[in-house]
This record gives sequence, structure tokens and C-alpha cells, in this order.
Amino acid sequence: MTMIPNPPQPRDDPGIASAEDGVVILDGPNGIAITMTAHAAAATGHSLIAAAELAERQSLSRER
Repeated sequence: MTMIPNPPQPRDDPGIASAEDGVVILDGPNGIAITMTAHAAAATGHSLIAAAELAERQSLSRER
């Protein structure tokens, strides 16, 4: 098995979304950027919210 010496850690700083010329641009940490259609951005947003809610519940259940 290959060991990763420094596995990536979750970021705590949010991405920033903006709209320009009919597309959505999501700027994240370390210069990461993605351009999406409005439809793709909305679907991604819904998916992110659902995953964040699940992760929050998982985190709370681990604390108990």
C-alpha cells in the first residue's frame, strides 16, 4: 500500500461564487476556480448543502 506523507486536510475557508456573462464562477482556496452554467451551479449548490448537512450530523454523532 502506498502511504501519502501529508494527506490533504479539509479547508475551513469557503469558496466565493459570482456571476459573469451568464455563467457562474466559483473561486476557492489556493487559486482553484471553476466555471459552470447556471443549471450546473444550482445543482452543485443543492448537492453541497445536502452533503454539508449530512457531514454536520456525522460530526455531531462522533462527538457523543
